[in-house]
Amino acid sequence: MSQHHQILGHPRGLFLLFGTELWERFSYYAMRAILVLYLTDTTLNGGLGWSTKDALDLYGIYTGLVYITPLIGGWLADNYLGQRRSILIGGALMAIGQFTLAIPADVLGLSVLHSFYLGLALLIAGNGLFKPNISTMVGDLYKEGDNRRDGAFTIFYMGINIGALLAGVISGSVTNEFGWKAGFVAAGVGMLMSLVMQMTLAQSWLGDIGREPAAKRDLELKNSNKKEPLTKEEFDRIKVILVMSVFTIVFWAGFEQAGGLMNIYTQQYTDRMIGGFEVPAAWFQSLNPFFIITLAPLLAVLWVKLGKREPNSPVKFALAMFFLALGFLCMVGAVMEQGGDTTVKTSMLWLVGAFFFHTLGELCLSPIGLSLVTKLAPLRLASLMMGAWFGCNAIANYVAGYVGSHVGELGALSIFSGIAVTATISGVILLLFSNTLVRWMHGAESPISNEQQIEEQQTQIA
Repeated sequence: MSQHHQILGHPRGLFLLFGTELWERFSYYAMRAILVLYLTDTTLNGGLGWSTKDALDLYGIYTGLVYITPLIGGWLADNYLGQRRSILIGGALMAIGQFTLAIPADVLGLSVLHSFYLGLALLIAGNGLFKPNISTMVGDLYKEGDNRRDGAFTIFYMGINIGALLAGVISGSVTNEFGWKAGFVAAGVGMLMSLVMQMTLAQSWLGDIGREPAAKRDLELKNSNKKEPLTKEEFDRIKVILVMSVFTIVFWAGFEQAGGLMNIYTQQYTDRMIGGFEVPAAWFQSLNPFFIITLAPLLAVLWVKLGKREPNSPVKFALAMFFLALGFLCMVGAVMEQGGDTTVKTSMLWLVGAFFFHTLGELCLSPIGLSLVTKLAPLRLASLMMGAWFGCNAIANYVAGYVGSHVGELGALSIFSGIAVTATISGVILLLFSNTLVRWMHGAESPISNEQQIEEQQTQIA
């Protein structure tokens, strides 16, 4: 059985899913890195010649749909396709989408704009089938109560970020050398790598995981032919997912300032000189994947080492909020260093500190959140709930843009300090309610104290 083969103390299937996701994320981020640049570049250079506003509007719609379609893809996988088939269909659609963007429009007999929209539509549809199901399968590798699960999602998360780190460098270099279309070809090749890994190794490395639709599997386990309503226990667990998802929106709305407000701050107000060399502002965006790749293995080991003393998910989420607040305190420090004089350039160490703390926060929240959904979602709704979880990212991206766009009238100091205060209050609320949330999990995670275990037993007896 594939599960008996272990790598670094985890089922080897984890590393197949890690590789599949790495190349899919490479494909996604390679395309994302050049999309707006391609749209706004002059037609003379092979771009589409759009205005910056139109390009950013389309980019917003595209990223929003990328986070919302997993709801549909998750539902289809749970009820009809199964996760493995969904990943293969989704991967194939995305590869075709990338190559549609890459080949000249007249080959397809379409106008430039129509072939561009067709490529994007294929990418969005493929992503909807792929994204929620690969994460759900990672959870399926582990039985309920297995304390390796959070560590597994942290390793899996590292794959996402290796893909992201490679994507910017490779697609940037390829487009500089060979033009925009070559960047889309690179992204398409990445997607093919992902598909080939899944097609050749899935059966031997994953066994039967993800083959059957979850709803069908759930009915078989219950020896029933009809769908039953949610039990009280299942309903409580869904409540935990919904409560925690509200806090993820708060976290990502702050975190996503990195691509907007913090990016502008880097460009305009940061002293980026090292000797005679000026560090490009875009390079600071690589700090996040760099810190994730270096810190994720350490945290994955820490969670396993702590064993029974490992903090539960609500406490980890609270830590994420406090790290987010610390990151924004660094940004407050940068603004204070300016002393109200916008001609003063601030130290880049403030930004490095902000990205460091934000990344620690991300590692305490994002992989832990993915793991939490696989622990708590009823089997027949597993991929659908994962889709809903990603839907929170769409809301958070919108909120982030809305908050960042008010920098003109509010000023950077009030926005940075406002996010720090909001994150701190959110963390405190999570700590106060963590025992209640753990109780609603009905044994999926162990409570903080022995007293609580006694309390749990007494309520069960009652």
